[in-house]
Amino acid sequence: MNDVEKRIDELRQLLDKYNYQYYVEDNPTVSDAEYDGLMQELIRLEEEHPEYKSPLSPSQRVGGMVQDEFQKITHKRSMLSLANAFNEDDLRDFDRKIREVVGKDKIEYMAEMKIDGLGMSLLYRKNLIYAATRGDGVVGEDVTSNVITIKSIPTHINLEDECEVRGEVFMPKQTLAQLNEKRKQNHEPLFANARNAAAGSIRQLDSSIAASRNLDAFWYYFVNAKDFGVRYHSQALDMLDSLGFKTNKERRKCFGIEEVLTYIEEYTQKRNSLPYDIDGIVIKVDDMSLYDKLGYTSKTPRWAIAYKFPPEEVQTKLLDIVFTVGRTGKITPNAVLEPVRVAGSLVQRATLHNEDFIAEKHLMIGDMVVLRKAGDVIPEVVRPLPSKRNGEEKPFVMIDNCPVCGAPLQKIDAMHFCTNPHCLARQIESIIHFSSRDAMDIEGMGEKVVEQFFNQGFFTNIAEIYTLFNYRDQVIALDGWQSKSIDNLLNAIENSKNNSMEKLLFGLGIKEVGEKMAKTLSRKYLNLENLMNASEEELLSIQDVGPVLAHSLFTYFKDEKNLQLIEKLKQAGLNFNYLGSTSQSANSYFSGKTVVLTGTLSSYGRKEATEILENLGAKVTGSVSKATDVVVAGVEAGSKLDKAMQLNIPVLNEEEFLELIK
Repeated sequence: MNDVEKRIDELRQLLDKYNYQYYVEDNPTVSDAEYDGLMQELIRLEEEHPEYKSPLSPSQRVGGMVQDEFQKITHKRSMLSLANAFNEDDLRDFDRKIREVVGKDKIEYMAEMKIDGLGMSLLYRKNLIYAATRGDGVVGEDVTSNVITIKSIPTHINLEDECEVRGEVFMPKQTLAQLNEKRKQNHEPLFANARNAAAGSIRQLDSSIAASRNLDAFWYYFVNAKDFGVRYHSQALDMLDSLGFKTNKERRKCFGIEEVLTYIEEYTQKRNSLPYDIDGIVIKVDDMSLYDKLGYTSKTPRWAIAYKFPPEEVQTKLLDIVFTVGRTGKITPNAVLEPVRVAGSLVQRATLHNEDFIAEKHLMIGDMVVLRKAGDVIPEVVRPLPSKRNGEEKPFVMIDNCPVCGAPLQKIDAMHFCTNPHCLARQIESIIHFSSRDAMDIEGMGEKVVEQFFNQGFFTNIAEIYTLFNYRDQVIALDGWQSKSIDNLLNAIENSKNNSMEKLLFGLGIKEVGEKMAKTLSRKYLNLENLMNASEEELLSIQDVGPVLAHSLFTYFKDEKNLQLIEKLKQAGLNFNYLGSTSQSANSYFSGKTVVLTGTLSSYGRKEATEILENLGAKVTGSVSKATDVVVAGVEAGSKLDKAMQLNIPVLNEEEFLELIK
């Protein structure tokens, strides 16, 4: 090792040590000026001697790497979710089940903060190999270039053997406040909450953006700690501390469920005073040697549970009730609220669902109301506060005509619908649906883009999406658009022409035709024009097609305006044929069988496996019953596998499943 290489190595070790002291121990031992001087020296030496550059160097924590996309990573072990507890009874039930399996009167638990951020997995072989998001629990995204900008995360550890560590990337409350203040000054939209800000930062393709957001992380699970002779989760967390990871010091070992309940009560009160957001408390059995005995369901471990805090409730004023029109013509009343902050974000609107919902709540315009976020996500009006009425409130009266086109409304069950199938508002919603991922999957054609282009007159229906190229120059003239962005969108539109029939059929937005039914009909008729010519009686003969769906399809394809729209799509060059295999499904083991998937497959996600089975002629359902023909069981299969065994239903493991789908 020459002098330059020695100095680079020395600088990296020093800077790593100072980062740990500052960001993990909160105990800096050098001044900012001295740290900055060492960093500048390292950057200069690496620029002068690029052969010694390393992606894990402290110099890379400032970001600067720009990627075209994130690569997929299959987790070595599935990242499972946790079952939820919402009250004391749920927690006592969890404890009772643990004690029954283990055969003890009292269990030792670890109680920890449930950080409200983005789940992350780190894999090390002495050096950091990758950082991956949770994704669907089986496959995540490689976001290493962004994660190493978080200065509290070690890029190398003092362990030779492979180890995996999981935790949560988050944005501190103070950082969010500072970031939003800057965005406000720059007239940029504010982040709704710290969780969204953290997730959005980690998924930036330019790592310098993530670096500028001052993210942090807590690590709460040493996945393969038992490989290093560690038996207890509490010891594993201590080991993570010694290896240089930042763990949450608010954790506590609890002897029995009573101490857990005391801990929860304590931190329910402290929650708002913490410098980061938490949305609950995680309780884990401390003795990891019991984990296999306690087992897993298909989605969750039985040795841990997440207690969720009750939704935060606030009071605000119901200023008005306005109406929106969905793509099916459904009229939805929405509350216009005096702006109020709830669960970390500013809320000004909330859905009121339908006329009956408003009547049952006895809501009046002008009421003071109680508001919360259902699941800490969706704003929900809980109830009015009649005691605060002053006589100026107005009763709610349901409208009789569409607020956009003026057509009369029709009430079906609890819902009201616009009777004009070509209502302008429905057109916007239909274009958004047509472009969505599960339909034609036109990347870049999101809700805001559709509204912008619709209002500019670039298109007024789904067929005119395919004439957007005529407005390329006008789009570039709009704020936020450049040549590359509009060309990417035009390419995505062009590529969507090659989609299989079921994507187009679902995208048309025919009432009662969901994604699964679109595939069933496409497999049956093979071409859209064949389906268009089917009689109502013929449609009724298809499995799972009832009178309402058959009538909806039949009348849709008899409407002259719909036929004109479909003809324009055909002229634009869209594929009308089903591209899935039919001969294969006829000869498949799964053809005509009812199949249930349970557990986690390493080769495919749940959605991919379902699609494969459906293409082979199977009907995939979510629960095991006597009507089930076969169960495909991956790792950590739970109660569905148990029920299949009880009913003597054939069970395939992943290897057998893969062999049969060949």
